[in-house]
Formats: sequence, structure tokens, C-alpha cells
Amino acid sequence: MAEGGVRHLLLAGRRGPDAEGAAELRAKLTELGAEVTLAACDVADREAVAALLATVPAAHPLTAVVHTAGVLDDGVVSSLTPERMDRVLRPKVDAALTLHELTRDLDLSAFVLFSSIAGTFGGMGQGNYSAANAFLDAFAQHCRAQGRPVQSHAWGLWAQRSDMTGKLEGADLNRLARGGIVPFSSEDGAGLFDAARAVDAAVVLPMRLDTAGLGARSDGVPALLRGLVKAAPAKPARRSVTGAGAGAAPARPEGLKQHLSSLPEAERGRFLLDLVRTTVAGVLGFDSVAAVEAERGLLDLGFDSLTAVELRNQLGKATGRRLPVTLLFDYPTSTAIAAYLEAEIAPETFTAASMAFPELDALESNLARVATDEEARTTLASRLQDLLVRLGQGPEDAEDAVAGRIDAASDDEIFDFIENELGLS
Repeated sequence: MAEGGVRHLLLAGRRGPDAEGAAELRAKLTELGAEVTLAACDVADREAVAALLATVPAAHPLTAVVHTAGVLDDGVVSSLTPERMDRVLRPKVDAALTLHELTRDLDLSAFVLFSSIAGTFGGMGQGNYSAANAFLDAFAQHCRAQGRPVQSHAWGLWAQRSDMTGKLEGADLNRLARGGIVPFSSEDGAGLFDAARAVDAAVVLPMRLDTAGLGARSDGVPALLRGLVKAAPAKPARRSVTGAGAGAAPARPEGLKQHLSSLPEAERGRFLLDLVRTTVAGVLGFDSVAAVEAERGLLDLGFDSLTAVELRNQLGKATGRRLPVTLLFDYPTSTAIAAYLEAEIAPETFTAASMAFPELDALESNLARVATDEEARTTLASRLQDLLVRLGQGPEDAEDAVAGRIDAASDDEIFDFIENELGLS
């Protein structure tokens, strides 16, 4: 704004001139020709804001408001206490309402609220933050409908480290990148701000997108962004992770269950362990599954409540099971999770019937080999018919049917049965 010609800036925040970087910011803005006032003020406190506005000189009246405050206190919904909700909602919701009510009678050219894409698309572990920003977007719509110059900017990810982004680790950035959200520089942010102000809309989303990553989101492309990407591939793209078992899991739960059914019992646990380790490596942004030791505590690897939920979600999609939110905390190693999954899946997967399906698939693939041999087809058809009879009857009925056939058979048919079915001669 200072570069754009604004000459009087009143910057208010809880710490005012004592905030980190405040002196440097004042010096930079002053060099650009702006007169800067730094004030310590809780913008959600109505009396404090009223007192601050009273200090604005009549010679340079307030003509625009830009509300940029924001606080994070991420956690799964069950952990969000009233205090944690208030900590995030107050600087967004209460402050916006206070500023609006105390400036509504002024001749403002702009009233800009800094929101977040979390309010539009949601954010993992950010139920409170998403709600706060959704309010700002809705409030801007409400005020705009009344003819007021209110606009909400639902920002994407800033690259510059701040109180809001300082806690993002490599795994967090990788997770966002896999969803198509990539950071932008402060210079690009300034350009996006100007571009957003030029749009005649109550809510604008200034953000940087990787359309390839967006199209490969495992949870689907948000409806608002579908027009920006090509049709999603048939199978969700997954982050490439090298190492034992990488990429071994079938794309759909049905395929996983069928694959497990075809494995010897001793190999099922090993397969599920590979699946868990590969998923863990992907969630944490590791390039190799070798970094995920089977017996090492997952919390020691860098998991927190948010990445634990993502691990639960990805394993749930792979297995087709609704897994507990506390999965990682109840089963804190890859081995423990794999054993839990095997116990959960086994009752419905490893039944006698499901174990027979791979054999039937093999039989079906071999039928083409006897298609031209009439005698072989006749013999095979007879045996398959016998199997169908047995399958359609209970064990006792099957025994009675066999006894009846023996009673009705000729001597030659009995000797043929002994030779062909029992292998005796």
C-alpha cells in the first residue's frame, strides 16, 4: 500500500511497537514515504479500539481498514475446548465485528478482511480456524449485499515464515503440496492483493495452485476448483515411496481383500506391515520406507494429532474400514497397526468361500485350453456339474446324493469312478 501511494498508516496489534520485526517494518515503510503509527491494541476489545480511533487526526481521517489478524490452535475436533475455540475465533470474528461497528459511519473506500482457504475448503485439524474464516467470508457477503465496501481475501499459503506458518514442518508442506496447495512469495502476495482488490466480489481466493497436484488429490478435487483441472485419473495418484512393499497395495479395498485372501497366512502380516510402513512414509514425506522401522514408535518419527488423522484416513481408504481416530495412539508402531488391521480384516476376508475364489479364477483362466478338446470339455463339465450339485446341497444331502448315484451305477461306472476320481486301478 505504501508503494501504491498511501501516506498515513495506523498499524495496530497486541504488542504494537514491541512486536517482532516492527521496527524494521516502520523503517521500510518510512523509506517509501509513509507516515507510520504503531499502536498496541487488542482489536477485539471494543473500548480499546474506540480509544485508538479517537486518536486519528481529522486532517488525515480513516479511509480504509485492512484486518489481518489470525491465530492458530490446531487439533482434532474432540480436543477443541471452548477456550481453544475462543482463542482462534476472537481475533477473527470478534475483532471484525468490532472494527465494522466502530467504522460503519465513516466514509471508507475499503474494508478488507484477511481470511483463509481453510474457510472454503476446510483444513485438517483446523475446525476452529476454518469456522472463523468461514464467518469472515459470510460476513463480507452480508455487508456487500448492503452496499458496503467489504471484501474478504481467503488467502492460500504464504512462503514467508510467520506466527501462522512457522510451525509448518516438511511433512505439513508435503501434505499441502500433494493437495495442490503451494506457497507464494511476499512479492507475489502483494500482487495478489492488488489483483483481488480489482475484482468486484465479496470473497476472493488469492492463492497459488499446482493443477497437477490438485488433480491427483486422493480425496477428490473441491467442486469450486474442478474447472481448473482435467478429468481426474481413474486411480488416485499416490506419492512415490521407495522400499519394501512400496506401491504393493491395490487401489481399492476390494482388491486388497482379494489379494490378502490369495496370500498364505504367513505372508498376510508381512504384506500389511509393508502397507502400513509405505503409508507412514508417504504421510511424513519420507522418500524411502527404510526410514520407517517396524518397531519404532510412530510419535518418535514425527507424528502429531493431525498427521495421525491423515494416516488413519489413508489406511481406512486402503482397507475399506472405519478406523478409530486414536489408531496411532492405541497401536503406536507399524507392527502393532499391521496386526490390528489383520485382526480387523480377517473375519470377513479369510473365510472358506473367499479362499476358494482365487482357485476359481485360476480354473476360469484355464478353460480356454480345453475349448477345442470335446472329450476334455465333456469330462470337465460333468465334474463341474457334480460340484454345483454339492454346493447347492447341505453336507448330509450331498452324502445321500452320492450314495444314490452309487446305488444306481453299473459295475463299469463304479470302476470308472474309482479309477478316475480316486486314482486307483
